[in-house]
Amino acid sequence: MTRKRIASIRALLDAALAPTELEIIDESDKHAGHAGARDGKSHFRVRIVSARFQGAKPLERHRLVFDALGDMLETDIHALSVVAQAPAEARNSE
Repeated sequence: MTRKRIASIRALLDAALAPTELEIIDESDKHAGHAGARDGKSHFRVRIVSARFQGAKPLERHRLVFDALGDMLETDIHALSVVAQAPAEARNSE
């Protein structure tokens, strides 16, 4: 199930934001027994770099990610940690 969810997350983010870098990590094992885990939903951490984030404030970037994931936030994802950067920011943080 986790691989399928990660593949779905990747496909949605690729289609909506054309990232140059995308890392998706399932952190559900850190939340065993948590309410979301009991419901079968997962916890993920996403690091995404996209030109779409250039000039956008952090809240706008998160909204773009959440909008791209759509219904998955209701059906498959209980918690999502997002690091969203423009390409220049990603280069400067290396």
